[in-house]
Amino acid sequence: MTTRPGRCVSGARCPVPGAGCRVPGTSGPGSWLNRDVESEHPLLERARRAPEAPGVYQFQDAKGKVLYVGKAKHLRRRVLSYFSRRLEPRLAGMLARAKGLEFVVTGTEVEALILENRLIKRHRPRFNVLLRDDKTYAYVKLTTGEAWPRAYLTRRVLDDGHSYFGPYLGHGMAARVMDLIRTRTQVRTCTIEVDGSLPRPCLYHGMGACLGPCVAGLTTPEEYARAVEEVTLLLEGRHQELRPRLETQMWRAAEAHEFERAARYRDLVRALDGLAHGQNVEIAGAGSADVIGVEGDGRDASAVVLIYRDGKLVDKREFHWEGLDGPAAGEFLAAFLGQFYEANPAVPERVEVPAVPEDAEAIAGFLRQKRGAPVRLVVPKRGQRARVLELAQENAREAFRLRFRHPRGEADRVAAAVASALGLPEPVWRIECFDISHLQGEAQVASLVVWERGKLKKGEYRSFNVRAGQGADDPGAIAEAVERRYRRRLAEGGALPDLVLIDGGRTQLDAALRALAAVGCERPAAGLAKRLEEIVLPGVARPLLLEGHDPVRLLLQRVRDEAHRFAVTRHRRRRSARRLATQLLAVPGIGPQRSRRLLQEFGSLDGVRAAGLDALAGAVGSKAAAALWRNLHDETDAG
Repeated sequence: MTTRPGRCVSGARCPVPGAGCRVPGTSGPGSWLNRDVESEHPLLERARRAPEAPGVYQFQDAKGKVLYVGKAKHLRRRVLSYFSRRLEPRLAGMLARAKGLEFVVTGTEVEALILENRLIKRHRPRFNVLLRDDKTYAYVKLTTGEAWPRAYLTRRVLDDGHSYFGPYLGHGMAARVMDLIRTRTQVRTCTIEVDGSLPRPCLYHGMGACLGPCVAGLTTPEEYARAVEEVTLLLEGRHQELRPRLETQMWRAAEAHEFERAARYRDLVRALDGLAHGQNVEIAGAGSADVIGVEGDGRDASAVVLIYRDGKLVDKREFHWEGLDGPAAGEFLAAFLGQFYEANPAVPERVEVPAVPEDAEAIAGFLRQKRGAPVRLVVPKRGQRARVLELAQENAREAFRLRFRHPRGEADRVAAAVASALGLPEPVWRIECFDISHLQGEAQVASLVVWERGKLKKGEYRSFNVRAGQGADDPGAIAEAVERRYRRRLAEGGALPDLVLIDGGRTQLDAALRALAAVGCERPAAGLAKRLEEIVLPGVARPLLLEGHDPVRLLLQRVRDEAHRFAVTRHRRRRSARRLATQLLAVPGIGPQRSRRLLQEFGSLDGVRAAGLDALAGAVGSKAAAALWRNLHDETDAG
């Protein structure tokens, strides 16, 4: 079950307002996103006139299509908050397209929540967190809106007044439940239009598996309604309520010598036992509970619902979303719970979640109204309940990994995400990142690290001993390293990056762009400034600031940090070698060539100091060895 990614109309993910949004019509000097939102947006005045009551609000585009549906305890305060706070990218993109704002007032916040879920189901707004009817999941539909309800399998949940039960994970469980209804209950499963005009019933009536409402006089509306109620209890998992009723009916039929009818009730009781004991059992205490685990990375998310009935695990359901642009908590949990239980009438006694959802009181009231009895919405902290919640969380982590972390699929997704965020025309499969390290200009080293298709390619790392410039000159060092790198790559016909990433801001990026132009290698480039982790882009005045959990930002930070680590390592090694060589060069008779030979032979200054006179003589000759010995050992004695 997926949602559409939150995109700007340009196709790129909309950045935070005021951070260089690229939405067409919103990026110029007159754009409300790049100016004072509160004084510029055309819907602000209508938001100020919103009702001061609970209800539902709908943002619409220029054609009246619903973009976003939300609920509020106080409509005016909620809608005004969109124009006076920093919005996440998904909602910023929605507001950039919004041209209309409508309100529906309700009596209570719970009524607003119910209406919100129904409007989301009807309009499928692209900027809401949507619980979709994934065609891989089956539901049992009981047509309770008809005079003579029937049961059958479906993969679509509609707002048609009938009852839906599920979804069932995999067709096997749904088929098993449907077979139980077909053979052990007396509710019809056929498609016949029932008007009582048929001359004789079908084979299922003869088997005692249908009351035969298609033939006049075989059953009554009251008797058939009792059979439908039994099926409802079965599908809702309320076996503890259903079993005593079935046993009572069984004994009554036996006392009336209706042995075939008694046998049907006996078989249904046995089937209930088999349905309970045939599952993977995890004792979670008496009663019914849905335990929900969620996992996400800020863009994608997975949710798993472990369904416990009578203290036994009877089913597991999975849901997946793409393009959330936000963490899998708070608003996400509230939207999931509302939409899940709107489509699934089997509400348990307890709903256990990993975090408190947004508007928890309204969610609890909604669940209470759906069930017709109190429902506890809790976050278990200790004991057996906490262990069961951790089981749900572990299932969610595995579901997320299998869905979104397949190496090839992950590489494709990340490549497209980087291109979308930076406004590039092609996926970014290969990134080459440059960084500079020095100590007050001493031993400047430029590093190059390579990221390709989801992995750091350490075998392709390179470092450059920077020669140009005097003292600490990061832009000059960047320009030299970039020019040397790509002049050679072009000459050798080597692979070129889809993005050149520079550790630094506008000045460093401009230096890199000049170097690329000088060698005739025009590649997309960006800078990542450390202060606010802003992304600097060529030709864009304002830096792009992505959310802290955004996967594109996290990837660029990871590559930049690796370039910094590599640059620091190489700089320290070079500085150490230079200082060691300087100490050796101070000894009479030891020049650059002999100094390099000594370091190669003994590894370090300590190694040279520990070497015997004969070993030193073998490396640099007896006269130079004697001078070196005296110099090093006199220095030691003096220390």
